[in-house]
Amino acid sequence: MTDPFHAARSHPFASRASFAGVPARPLDDLGDAGVVIIGAPLDWGTSHRPGTRMGPKAIRESDYLGAYGARPHLPTGIDPLQVLNVVDTGDLDLPIGYLEESVDVIGDAVETISRAGAVPIILGGDHSITWPNARAVAAVHGDVALIHFDAHADTSETAPGGALLGHSTPMRRLIESGAIPGRRFVQIGLRGYWPDPVTVAWMEEQEMRTYLMSEIVERGLNPVVDDAVAYAAGGADAVFLSVDIDVVDPGMAPGTGTPEPGGLTSRELLDTLRRLGRELNVVGADIVEVSPPYDGPGQITAFLANRCVLEILNGMAERKLV
Repeated sequence: MTDPFHAARSHPFASRASFAGVPARPLDDLGDAGVVIIGAPLDWGTSHRPGTRMGPKAIRESDYLGAYGARPHLPTGIDPLQVLNVVDTGDLDLPIGYLEESVDVIGDAVETISRAGAVPIILGGDHSITWPNARAVAAVHGDVALIHFDAHADTSETAPGGALLGHSTPMRRLIESGAIPGRRFVQIGLRGYWPDPVTVAWMEEQEMRTYLMSEIVERGLNPVVDDAVAYAAGGADAVFLSVDIDVVDPGMAPGTGTPEPGGLTSRELLDTLRRLGRELNVVGADIVEVSPPYDGPGQITAFLANRCVLEILNGMAERKLV
């Protein structure tokens, strides 16, 4: 068998058709895939700076290693792409500017992946996509908890202009629809000056579990994650992870639409995602709000998002091999 590290099939600087060079598969022929990576290039739900429609491409291509479909993890020696049989079904063809129609396309695709017995990993796209993503996964798996990394709660009653859909509303829509009840929500990393007190009171009424950055600073991240794991695992059948890249301090992840100073470090996020993949039954995840036009220097936000995917996968592979 040819050593993939030395095979001259694809250079690191080549344009990539799939994440890390994993097999490309159409959505209607996933075969025996265990994990399916899919892109949702959407930014018409943003309220500030656009650009996340270019996120999936940037996440796939921000890698200095070749596109040979192998990524053995240095600390564990595990290659999650092989262990989990990861494939990439490419980016969805979304109707530009039509948010409701795009949400339907995304939800149908994610449900197709879940019903095929695979775990969807969705590359965003703005945070609007978590509404169809998590709703579709819950429709297949039943009682699903959602662990949400973000600087913002995304529980607004309406988006600017009164629209029900947007990147500030997905968690509210999930709760109000009954897809995922508030008592199944864990939010980590919130900070800054939004949402308003009325929205915070609504969140408390829904029994959402929220960990502000101020609490993380006081207690430490590991105890907070201990609580999150216990809460999410307490009766739920499975877990969906939603990672807004702005949970990380903008000094380490500037390429996002609504940066908020004072967040997690990239190291903290990567370690936590791997831990959650290892300790919980993850049945879906999305990485959102990567906006390449604001990234730099050196596309560091896209590089971080790429590694977020790999750390989630590595944790899932560790769990599978136990």
